[in-house]
Amino acid sequence: MTETAPGLGEFDFAGDDHVVPFQVEGLDVRGRAVQLGPMLDAILERHGYPLPVARLVAETVVLTVLLGTSLKFEGKLIVQTQGDGPVDLVVADFSTPDRVRAYARYDEEALADAEKSGRVQPHELLGNGVLAFTIDQGAHTQRYQGIVALDGATLEDIAGAYFRQSEQIPTRVRLAVAELLDKDENGKPRHRWRAGGMVAQFLPDAPDRMRQADLPGGDGDEGHEDFFDEDDLWAEAKVMVETIDTDELTDPTVGTERLLYRLFHERGVRVYEPQAVYDRCSCSREKIKDVLVGLGNEDIEASVEDGLVKVTCEFCSATYRFEASEVRPQ
Repeated sequence: MTETAPGLGEFDFAGDDHVVPFQVEGLDVRGRAVQLGPMLDAILERHGYPLPVARLVAETVVLTVLLGTSLKFEGKLIVQTQGDGPVDLVVADFSTPDRVRAYARYDEEALADAEKSGRVQPHELLGNGVLAFTIDQGAHTQRYQGIVALDGATLEDIAGAYFRQSEQIPTRVRLAVAELLDKDENGKPRHRWRAGGMVAQFLPDAPDRMRQADLPGGDGDEGHEDFFDEDDLWAEAKVMVETIDTDELTDPTVGTERLLYRLFHERGVRVYEPQAVYDRCSCSREKIKDVLVGLGNEDIEASVEDGLVKVTCEFCSATYRFEASEVRPQ
């Protein structure tokens, strides 16, 4: 059968591992939505994380992909949690235009205790700490970093708080993770990971409309003079986004474009060219060697085993081997 290009008024569905930018002109809303399948599955399968950790990593990957694909320059976005919970570190980074990688660090004993007691919600696993967003445009530029507290809320709520506080942009983030249990081509049971997400932002032409509802009792609330309601269109958009069921975000039979149509068709939603994302690490033998050469003799000698220095990338698990003479400082 010969494939034909979409005709006028038709379009291809993006499918898994493609971020779909969208705009709802009737609500002054722009955003991006995605469903992740094979790419996410490859990242999680490589590390074999316990289920609660895998879910945290998956949510972080979705958030990173949604934000990273908005970068308009060559660089890297790093999303990282650091806390005092059983999972003390989760990090994902997006390198333009399409490379994603991620890993987590956790205390096996503390995690086992948390699972036994049923304390496996994200805020219980992460504990007290921070969620940091770092933008790195490479050499000769200064990194930009925004930080928001891990305050017991969900990762999507914390991300929304970051945009309200740091970017002053009304934002609603939705994240979802699911396990897919089916059978492979040979009829054997198979476990796969899926995830989905959406970020919607209120970006009207008049910046003064980008205000969000104040709550009574805040600073300057004498007589409630400073209390006001947020823009009606943004309030409507938020209600729509919040009606999304988590299953809809991950269900491959729904898909990103169908979900956007379900939500916003009455207001007129427009989708743009999808952007593919890939499980691709940025490590290389040359980069690892440069790091090792920069270490002191004492550190190098402590790492030598059978005449070799071995380094395993925490992200992709690739192992690099060097003759000790290659990396000793000159």
